[in-house]
Amino acid sequence: MPKAKSQVVIKNKRASFEYEFIDTYTAGIVLTGTEIKSIRAGKASLVDSYCYFSGKELFVKNMNIADYWWGSFNKHDPRRDRKLLLTRHELNKLYRATREKGLTIVVTKLFIAENGYAKLNIALARGKREYDKRESIREKDQRRDSDRVLVGRSGIRDKKGQG
Repeated sequence: MPKAKSQVVIKNKRASFEYEFIDTYTAGIVLTGTEIKSIRAGKASLVDSYCYFSGKELFVKNMNIADYWWGSFNKHDPRRDRKLLLTRHELNKLYRATREKGLTIVVTKLFIAENGYAKLNIALARGKREYDKRESIREKDQRRDSDRVLVGRSGIRDKKGQG
């Protein structure tokens, strides 16, 4: 019997604004105690989270998984560093890339996979400059304006009752 598809998707919206993504990976996470229950309840935050190497292993830092309300003696530390699971080839590639100046590994999304395991999307990223951020804002505004024009022409009324 297949498991029900989970709707839990927690995104790091700030990462796409602050960084230019070069390459993306999907990694498993080593969790303890009641962490998976908190994630399934949507009680996690990826704000200011990033990845770092310790030896030949990759860890995620500053990922907050809130305490599980009904947990008793198996409670976990909400901000502990968590090990990520990737293939050795992917780890070597990321390790070499992070030795370059200006490249880092950021967390972009946390979700529950079809098999029920928690997964992280991580990206090898380069920080954007100030003018790149302004360009991103300008493109977003233009997209929003063009969507308004298309909605207005299609005859669908907006909230103010104007076409």
